Amino acid sequence: QVTLVESGGGLVQTGGSLRLSCAASGRTFNGYAMAWFRQTPGKEREFVASIKWSGGSRTYAESVKGRFTISKDTFKNMLYLQMDNLKPEDTAVYYCAAGAGLITSRVRLESAYDFWGQGTQVTVSS
Repeated sequence: QVTLVESGGGLVQTGGSLRLSCAASGRTFNGYAMAWFRQTPGKEREFVASIKWSGGSRTYAESVKGRFTISKDTFKNMLYLQMDNLKPEDTAVYYCAAGAGLITSRVRLESAYDFWGQGTQVTVSS
């Protein structure tokens, strides 16, 4: 059984930084894409960034490019999201997701992911 557990959320001021972590367990993730999505009340879940577990190819949403960095530690089965220069519009619940065999053209699609974490709240004050 695959389990994804996020941590590292919190309250930060505009311009600050946070590092989210996602502990993945239950299987090996070779051939998987791992991603971060975020959601605010009343809105659909929004793609933030993804990384291929094998090879490390990265994709970012335009809104976070240059400010956020996704990374992984395959030995520890950990996924990370380093968030710098945070803005109030980054406030959301952030979710970790895992999807099997995703090609790059599908990594932005919420429906393409098989497993999800419970989410961690990030709040950026102005």
